[in-house]
Amino acid sequence: MTPSISVQDLAAQWISARRLYPIYFELAREFAIDVKTCAELEAGVEAPGKEAVEQARQWLEQMDSQVQVHQLRQFLQTNALVTQETLLYLVQHFVAKTEKSETVRDKVDFLLVQYFSQIAPTGINDSDVDLAYVARAMEAVLGQVELKPPVWLNALDRVLDSARKCRSLDELLHGGILEQGRKAKGLAGELFYLPVALVAFTRFGYLMRRVFFRLMLGDLNIILDGLTELEDKGVQTIDCRRAQFSAQEPILRLRMICQSWKVMFQAEYSSGSPLRMLVDLKASVEHALGRGKAAETAGKAKAAPSAKPLPAAKSTAPGRPAIAATKPPLAKAAAASASGASATKMAGNSASSYPVASKPGAKPAAGASAVPEFEVSTEAGSNPAPGSPKK
Repeated sequence: MTPSISVQDLAAQWISARRLYPIYFELAREFAIDVKTCAELEAGVEAPGKEAVEQARQWLEQMDSQVQVHQLRQFLQTNALVTQETLLYLVQHFVAKTEKSETVRDKVDFLLVQYFSQIAPTGINDSDVDLAYVARAMEAVLGQVELKPPVWLNALDRVLDSARKCRSLDELLHGGILEQGRKAKGLAGELFYLPVALVAFTRFGYLMRRVFFRLMLGDLNIILDGLTELEDKGVQTIDCRRAQFSAQEPILRLRMICQSWKVMFQAEYSSGSPLRMLVDLKASVEHALGRGKAAETAGKAKAAPSAKPLPAAKSTAPGRPAIAATKPPLAKAAAASASGASATKMAGNSASSYPVASKPGAKPAAGASAVPEFEVSTEAGSNPAPGSPKK
């Protein structure tokens, strides 16, 4: 703080600090962050002195340095106390920062997308979300923005086009698309904070979320249809070790878990969502049904010793797609459900419907939440040790 700071600036800083203090205090409580209370802000003084404002500023800086991006994301998307006004205060706070570290950039990126997600109409079409629309919606934060995007921002549209062509969550997660988006943000450097760039990245993040919702809900519907098909065949348990479950996981339990995920995915995106687990569970169900990559590999291994392969085996195996393969009715149902759910926005808390995060025997979910939004393991599949614990 400079000695020549005006009274108006002091008053503005104090108002901002008082707005942010209850948010940060609740955040510190939720994540057990070791920080002392700020006596000046606790007192709620209306017209503090310069020293009190400085103490409040230092307290907020300390919190900003301790709160990680994934914690901020999880808190804002699951805490019932968070409002649209809360998001606006936080966006204004971080956009005004002079520090331009990677952590600050990631927080600004997330907060802008989260704020726009709150104010955007539920039924808006992707085609309507252009730069001009986002710029108008974000005027409260960014002011009026001159929409002359530099050429390098065109890379974001190319990434979005690639994402929209994906047929499954697995294809999106492991097709290098997410890496391209993160690379574009990293290469922007200081230019990321150009008003037109902030608008472009807000639009990009919002539309990428929509792609995630559609693919996640589509995969969930395919899993649920697969579980129904297995039940019709009299199957009661399946091997789900690759998805961090047991070797004999009851189908009834899997159905309950999938239904809870479905509710969560209809709400705002939640950091730590078990994306890898969802992909692996879909693969486990398809394997149990005799479909997917694992079933193809097993079929080829059985056919290898035979001197004269059966014509029927030749006619079915080669044309079968990878993990995303499903029977037409299942794919149609999944697509219909995904498109309908993507237009649904729930204001409720999604954490209460997430019973899998603390599942005994599963790998800790905390590691998944400590990574950038949408990032998961880049491994094509999981192969747990044979001694995976059973429930």
